[in-house]
Amino acid sequence: NVFRTATVTFYAFTSVNGICVKITSRLKGEKAQRLNLIGEKLLWFQSQLDPDKSEYTKQDACNIIERYLHRFDGELEQIELANSIKGRQGRQHGSREAIIKQTMERERAQYEGNGFEIPDIINSKHLKIFREWTGDLKKLPNIKMRKVSAKGSDSTVSAVSQDKHMEEENKEDASRNSDTDL
Repeated sequence: NVFRTATVTFYAFTSVNGICVKITSRLKGEKAQRLNLIGEKLLWFQSQLDPDKSEYTKQDACNIIERYLHRFDGELEQIELANSIKGRQGRQHGSREAIIKQTMERERAQYEGNGFEIPDIINSKHLKIFREWTGDLKKLPNIKMRKVSAKGSDSTVSAVSQDKHMEEENKEDASRNSDTDL
């Protein structure tokens, strides 16, 4: 009996370790996938920047977001064209079409709701850092993000960088005030 209990405990211990390893590797894989998606999004925004422009307004940012929200239009047209050919049964690429439409709806809702998160191109200092970014995912924390909403003129810096952003604005205001006092 003692031997069986020890064996069962050993196997349970081994299987628990196996589960822990599987869970850890799955979480690492999910985090890597999430970082890759963010990296792709940032690279897309970086490719849309005008090299001659040193600052962007909220309206400029909204225009870039609109282009981003329509980035799948060509692919959807191709899928629709393939589905319109007579003699084909069923909908080809139906799952891809569904994923694209879900993504577009989710992103549109974010943009029209609480705001769509983009790199902070409105702040010239953050824009400079973003332009210099080479796509290295390890450097993602250096890129400040801002939520931009289609409604009103709200645009907020994400919670991660909000405190630093406020400090920078306060320093800029203080330096402007000291210059005007002279």
